[in-house]
Order: sequence, then structure tokens, then C-alpha cells
Amino acid sequence: MTHRLEDVIALFDGLFYTTYQTRLVRGGDEPLYLPADADCDHHRVIFARGFFASVLHEVSHWCIAGARRRMLEDYGYWYLPDGRDAEQQASFEAVEVAPQALELLFSNACGLNFNVSVDNLGEVEVDREGFRARVEARAARVEVEGLPARARAFRDALQAFYLEGQPLSAAISLGRARLTASPAPVPA
Repeated sequence: MTHRLEDVIALFDGLFYTTYQTRLVRGGDEPLYLPADADCDHHRVIFARGFFASVLHEVSHWCIAGARRRMLEDYGYWYLPDGRDAEQQASFEAVEVAPQALELLFSNACGLNFNVSVDNLGEVEVDREGFRARVEARAARVEVEGLPARARAFRDALQAFYLEGQPLSAAISLGRARLTASPAPVPA
């Protein structure tokens, strides 16, 4: 299966542009979420450097963000680059467990391998396997308790297209049906 950016962009935009006025956009070196403003009439989930994994990760953040956060640049979150100390790394990992759990489910729905991102090349010892275990446990819990509606719609559309071989239009229709179904609980 070929994982073309044009396909995942079409799936996302087909699912969420009409309902949420949000588009998926290929970006430069850093990912970013930008709400609509005077210069642009729609919200933008911008993924980094044309990486398919970046698409899935950035969409997972968008699927978790509530309506208020989706009105803020980068959902109002802070970001510290590489070189975080141990306390900052622990805070980063605590915030990243939920989106990376969704990213894991999205990757599975595409038939792709998933790699956790501890996103720190500093001198702090990072327990990558411990973090991976927390992400996998969260993904399993979300699978049992139910994905948030936008995440469920996106995951099901990915699976229909990539694993079941349905055309884009059918995968989008399936995802839209999930959006209109009763919402799943939001994971804690």
C-alpha cells in the first residue's frame, strides 16, 4: 500500500472541512495549528516536512483539542525544543501520551509501523520503552472505552481506505457517518 500525502489530505479535508472548517496542510520544518483569521477563512492543521507520520500526529492533537483550544494557535500549548531537563521531559511525556495513543491507532488503521516520539535529543536519559508502554496502554484503553468522535471518524476512514481498499469517496462517507453517530466518550 502506498501512503500518499494527497490521499490522507483528501480524507481529512473530506471529513472535516465542511463540518469544522479545517484543512490539513503540508508545512515546513515545524508543525503548527492555526485557527481561521482575517487572512484565512478556515483552520489549518499544518504537518511537518511532508512526513506521513507527522500528519497522523498532528491530526491526533486536533482530534483531542476541544472547541475553545481549536480557536488558539497551537491549541494554546507550550513547546520546548530539544534539550529539555528531566522535569520538562516528564511534563512533555505526560501531555503526549494521549495524542500518541491516537497516533498509534491511526498508524494501525493505515497499516504502518508506529514509533513513539520522546522528542528530546538533550542530555537527559529518556525511557523510550517506558513511554511506549504508557502510549500502548492508553491506546488499548481508548479502544475499549471509545474514541472521541473526530478520532473515530478519521481512524475508520483511514482503515476503510488503506486496509479495506475502499475508494476515497466511500471512506469519507463512512467517516462522515461516524461523525453524525452518537459521540463516543472523551478519554481521560
